Amino acid sequence: MKTQLGLLLFLLLPAVFIFSVTADFCSAAPIKVTDVSGKFSSTVEVIEIVGTSVKLRRADGSIVELPLTTFDRDSLIKILVEVGREDAPNFNVNNTITNTIGMKLNEIPAGTFLMGSPEDEEGRQNDEHQHKVTITKPFYMQTTEVTQGQWQAVMGTEPWKGEDNVKEGPDYPAVWVSWDRAVAYCKQLSKKEGKTYRLPTEAEWEYACRAGTETRWSFGDDEKAHGNYAWDKENTFDIDEKYAHQVGLKKPNAFGLYDMHGNVGEWCHDQYENDYYERSPEKDPQGPQGPADGRFAISRGGSWKYSRWTNSARRNTAAASYKSYELGFRVVRELD
Repeated sequence: MKTQLGLLLFLLLPAVFIFSVTADFCSAAPIKVTDVSGKFSSTVEVIEIVGTSVKLRRADGSIVELPLTTFDRDSLIKILVEVGREDAPNFNVNNTITNTIGMKLNEIPAGTFLMGSPEDEEGRQNDEHQHKVTITKPFYMQTTEVTQGQWQAVMGTEPWKGEDNVKEGPDYPAVWVSWDRAVAYCKQLSKKEGKTYRLPTEAEWEYACRAGTETRWSFGDDEKAHGNYAWDKENTFDIDEKYAHQVGLKKPNAFGLYDMHGNVGEWCHDQYENDYYERSPEKDPQGPQGPADGRFAISRGGSWKYSRWTNSARRNTAAASYKSYELGFRVVRELD
């Protein structure tokens, strides 16, 4: 037990420039965590470490369990702050469900965040007006993009077959899928599972992507770290691997979601309107529903072909019928 707690301390120590952490790990005393802004502080108690997970007790007595192998140390520290805060949402990062086709989805808690980007953010576009948004209901979001295997299990087709810039295999993203076909997939999956599956709204997608951050990417502002979290131009196109790569191989964000930046652009439910952010409701905003003729759907996250256009706030658009090796999707499942 002491040795394992010492290993946890070893994970935390390299982040001393980011957080102040004090604890008597040998006696499993509460961990005091304060972020550098001084805005948030928390106290969590290490109960035990079992295998590669650590169980923590919050001040209100609730228990959370964190998989140490899932998060890098900075994300682990951030989550320690979040789960220990007195006003923290009551969520468990291990609250993962698996459906009948092996699709994993993590519960994303309700919460409030700043959607869009600050005016001085590099790569910012004029349709990213920053504004406060509240997601009032928790939801499940798929931890990865829909894979070719998952597509075939539901639709029985291979829309990527014979197309350019595709690597085939069950764990590669399903690409060459239009917005229309992604919506059809959600409807068929809902019927198969007896649960409501759909594309995420643009607000849900960005909220889940940011996972509590306000930086350019969910991992911060350091462009040098981009390749640790994303398949981008430098680690695909530039080395002649010109295709979307297998899901779940890069580091996840703090909600345990993989490939939110790069790999493939991900369709969202909303239609695109350039000025929507300036007039959208604060609670659970949804852009115009169901793209009609002449309207454009939204994709998020960028793709493997570029190192730009992957910012958390970046909005990309395409016709609902458009298909590409750069476009795929992930699904949301509504809570019962």
